[in-house]
Amino acid sequence: QVQRVESGGGLVQSGGSLRLSCAVSGSIFFSSYTMAWYRQAPGKQRELVADIDSRGNTNYAGSVQGRFTISRDNAKNMVYFQMNSLKPEDTAVYYCNTAPSRWYWGQGTQVTVSS
Repeated sequence: QVQRVESGGGLVQSGGSLRLSCAVSGSIFFSSYTMAWYRQAPGKQRELVADIDSRGNTNYAGSVQGRFTISRDNAKNMVYFQMNSLKPEDTAVYYCNTAPSRWYWGQGTQVTVSS
């Protein structure tokens, strides 16, 4: 059973920064998976905001391009999400999963950006 723990969320003012972390355990194929950060805002569908493949190639949604950076450490089974210049519209619960998603959705980590 794959376990994931997302952390690093919180309340921050507009323009601030946060760094999210995702610790993955129970997956011997982690290094081969494309990993992603998703988010779900209240009343909206979950959306993919960034992904990173096994070689470190990244893709970003237009809304976060240039502000957010996804990275991974395969030796530690970790995925990171550096979020800078945060905006109120970035407020959401953030989740990590594979892309496309293959694991259950956990609780995620709440990010709230105040104006």
